[in-house]
Amino acid sequence: MNAFIARTSLAPRHVYRQFAATHRKMHIKSIPMWTGSSDNYAYLVVDDKSKDAVIIDPAHPEEVAPVLKKAIDDGSIKLTAIVNTHHHWDHAGGNTKLRTALGLPNLEIIGGKDCEKVNKVPAHGQGFNIGNIAVKALHTPCHTQDSICWVMQDGDDKVVFTGDTLFHGGCGRFFEGNGAEMHKALNETLASLPDETRVFPGHEYTKSNAKFCMSVLQSEAVKALQAFAEKHRETQGKFTIGDEKKHNVFMRPHDPEIQKATGETDPVAIMTKLREMKNNFK
Repeated sequence: MNAFIARTSLAPRHVYRQFAATHRKMHIKSIPMWTGSSDNYAYLVVDDKSKDAVIIDPAHPEEVAPVLKKAIDDGSIKLTAIVNTHHHWDHAGGNTKLRTALGLPNLEIIGGKDCEKVNKVPAHGQGFNIGNIAVKALHTPCHTQDSICWVMQDGDDKVVFTGDTLFHGGCGRFFEGNGAEMHKALNETLASLPDETRVFPGHEYTKSNAKFCMSVLQSEAVKALQAFAEKHRETQGKFTIGDEKKHNVFMRPHDPEIQKATGETDPVAIMTKLREMKNNFK
């Protein structure tokens, strides 16, 4: 460390600026909603330099609006959009009420085609920016056909907001899709992201998910997930895509133990069977 300091102490100022920018992290504030029942999360994402910000899935304005009003009033954010992961009421159902509560009737709403009052629907792979934060839409139809996971990157910091597609140790129900679609969403689309990408799901389901994972796969990674969930009430953003590949049974179709537990070897059949098992798990 001292050698590094000695070498960089003579470096020009632009090197320091470049180093800081590369390693700067976006600011993400979790706003829990309906804690103790559906345990949803809304997320406020802020570019610290420009103060540009978006709010993700603010389904319960009664809990979200006061946080946003304070941040807007004290000048710490410039809210540019509502972003939705899918159209279900507990994710997109607060869009109109939030606009009204904030006095921003024309606030842009970005999301899937069926989201409440949506006026911008990015194509798969299409992006936009929140200040210096690069945003990209990944379409992951299954839980709903308009499900979108939002990948964001600020310098070296990479995150993905997965709504009800991917949870820590789990995945969403196949309300509008099937096992083939969820397999593609998890094990092709999301699995292709860099392993260091932090995951921010739409609900706090980690404790129950870990319990199910343990019933299928008693690995050290699953045990570690369960231990963490037992100690922490909130787990959002604490695990990465790389972690999910290790402890999330829905992302391990080639694991012999999971094949044994499901009685299947085909990845799509495994996904379908695991979801059936989870639906009936007590």
